[in-house]
Amino acid sequence: MDRLQAMRIFVTVVNEGSFVQAAEKLEVSPQLVSKSLNQLEEHLGVRLLNRTTRRQHLTEAGSAYFARAQQVLADIDDMELQLSGLQQSARGVLRISAPVSFAIRHLAPLLVSFQEAYPEVVVDLQLNDRKVDIVEEGFDIALRIGKLESSSLIAKRLAPVRLVYCAAPQYIAEQGEPHDLAALRDHRYLHYSYMDESFVPAAAQVMRSNNGDVLVAAACEGAGIALQPTFIACEALRTGRLQTILRSYEPEPIALYAIFAHRQFMASKVRAFLDFVDGYFGDPPYWDDY
Repeated sequence: MDRLQAMRIFVTVVNEGSFVQAAEKLEVSPQLVSKSLNQLEEHLGVRLLNRTTRRQHLTEAGSAYFARAQQVLADIDDMELQLSGLQQSARGVLRISAPVSFAIRHLAPLLVSFQEAYPEVVVDLQLNDRKVDIVEEGFDIALRIGKLESSSLIAKRLAPVRLVYCAAPQYIAEQGEPHDLAALRDHRYLHYSYMDESFVPAAAQVMRSNNGDVLVAAACEGAGIALQPTFIACEALRTGRLQTILRSYEPEPIALYAIFAHRQFMASKVRAFLDFVDGYFGDPPYWDDY
């Protein structure tokens, strides 16, 4: 049994979701794929996949092997590129997960400039505000905003992120401006679902959403007070549709991070993107100039 080939077949089966699709991608027969997987499981002494006629699921051992096998194969590919002198040219598909509102407002110019510098990199950008499992879901990089939990992943800080309390001038004229956080119980508060509620312990929540753009738009219409990052609210603040309040109670800034798996041989496409994005947004970032 060719262990490296078996490992590559197993990873392809997991990524493609079926033996038939894996066989098509690898240009081999489904029978060879099935035989290779059986030999690999026999060699390891564990079942990697629970298989039925319609579906397949990774076992606990399979999940652990899949994560390590992806890393091993990526390291081998990178090593071969490096030894052949091709490592200087980033190429391939770069899978990035990013928060919805941040990506829509700020990522397109960055990605266009990046691809102008690295035309052989294809960017696969997936938007989601949940914290994806970059290893399990096959992402090279995840952009995340907030305080990071301890993990085995590597985090590169890209920019600070300010959170500001803001409201429309007409709302403040009609309802008055709160002078401390306790006064928020007498106001209409527009709450972001993923926001730490310790920032607004006394607020009377009249609207909840998992999208900050919706809340900023509602605040501009006079619906209430919002606590939002300046990368979303900056345009409304710049044009006067919103104004900041409770400045002395502004939370400590959080940050934008690039999260990636630690590897001895980092893929050239990942290294190129991390180097390119370093300092791109500024510190303070350009969206704070309002």
